[in-house]
Amino acid sequence: MRPDDPRDERSPLRPDITLPGLNPQNRFVTLGEDYFSRVEPEPLPDARLLHVNRDLAAELGLSPDSLDSPEFLALMSGNARLSGGCEIATVYAGHQFGVFVPQLGDGRAILLAQVQDTQGRWQDIQLKGAGPTPYSRFADGRAVLRSSIREYLAGSALHHLGIPSTRALSLVGSSLPLRRETIESAAVISRVAPCHVRFGQFEFFYYQGRHEALAPLADQVIEQHFPELFEHPQRHAAWLRIVVERSARLMAQWQTVGFCHGVMNTDNFSVLGLTLDYGPYGFLDAFDAHHICNHTDEGGRYAYDRQPEVGHWNCSRLLQACLPLLHEVPEQAVEIAQAILDAFPPTYTEAVTRRWRAKLGLVAEESDDPELINRLLTIMHRSRADFTRSFRMLSELESATDAAPRLRDYVGDLEAFDAWLDDYRARLRREHSDDAQRRQNMNAVNPKYVLRNWMAQGAIEQAQQGDATEIDRLMRLLARPYDEQPDMERYFAEPPAWAQHIEVSCSS
Repeated sequence: MRPDDPRDERSPLRPDITLPGLNPQNRFVTLGEDYFSRVEPEPLPDARLLHVNRDLAAELGLSPDSLDSPEFLALMSGNARLSGGCEIATVYAGHQFGVFVPQLGDGRAILLAQVQDTQGRWQDIQLKGAGPTPYSRFADGRAVLRSSIREYLAGSALHHLGIPSTRALSLVGSSLPLRRETIESAAVISRVAPCHVRFGQFEFFYYQGRHEALAPLADQVIEQHFPELFEHPQRHAAWLRIVVERSARLMAQWQTVGFCHGVMNTDNFSVLGLTLDYGPYGFLDAFDAHHICNHTDEGGRYAYDRQPEVGHWNCSRLLQACLPLLHEVPEQAVEIAQAILDAFPPTYTEAVTRRWRAKLGLVAEESDDPELINRLLTIMHRSRADFTRSFRMLSELESATDAAPRLRDYVGDLEAFDAWLDDYRARLRREHSDDAQRRQNMNAVNPKYVLRNWMAQGAIEQAQQGDATEIDRLMRLLARPYDEQPDMERYFAEPPAWAQHIEVSCSS
């Protein structure tokens, strides 16, 4: 039910429950209703728990027994309220594919509560797919099982790769039919993150001319997540510089594991530097530097090789929206913002070069490292060599001999590759590289397993038949992406031919 509905009253069909370990504190609602709307999830018929992220549950302080309880299922499906919770949807704007949209908002996401985990860190618990909100833009506010599985798996996959990300606590399925391109079944995930505040929330108030609303939102983010800055004389500038630098490092992490986000709109960028909103994402199979993972992105705005550029541009939009926080004199605010934005390129370059260097097992730093890295990437691009497999197999190279590494069988342009190998071996010898130690170091940063589209598709098809076995298997696999897992070796094989025809888009 929408909060402005004249029938606005608490549904008797949704009882209040408590879950030991979850103690709502709900700091966001203290900002006032300029920032959100109160809304109740719609009850989900035939709700069934498909999977629980038990590691995340333990971080939140939930007992194993509570995860199997009817109360947990009722809460995570939207069929019950958390006693003391808040149930709100936030408002925001955003640049979508470069075009400003003045009002967006949580169209199908409802914040249940803010809690502190076992380490004292703030965490939002949010239902996604639990029905319409005032920001649903005439949509049903639901999510289909297909996209919910993809987000459930992806958040865990990136987290275990060491990449900051939202995660999902639970995946609930239903027989409720939803019309997308075809009829699909509904699902709800409970999304967990330290904070879901987006760049677009600052854009909303800036472009509406409601500049007085910017500081309270920024200050709450700072107080909860950057408390060391709260007494800083220029706390907003200091915080924004951290956001820009975190965003730059996040782009470096995406690029060096071959992750493509697909919808890098400003409303999908986090003020904590988290990977936020998993729509048509994908990990690279055959390496194409211009790969577009989003079937809807006809112009390639969010292609793999453009992600750092877009991240930089998105930060400029955040800084534009926060100019009133930086100085009362507009010209001086612009100067401060530009100085903050100027930190993005060097931060990204340092982070991405360091990560590429580590992926090649290089310990020392030399001036021609970028050239060595780019030559390999160019060969891989021309050969359409598999991104993840190539770097993993490169660790097998023996630097003291001329023996051909296994990777040579998977690249084209052998003349260029052999010349690169000669230079790479010479580089390793100059730093007296120990092959065994280098192999260990490389395998600690080059994952053996990533969440490829074909893997997610297999889990989706099984779950659509009522079987969540593959979801569980992939969650276990992706929790140890850098480890050898002999019983999971088939997930390291070359992707099946049919995987080339998988298309993902914004439809979910």
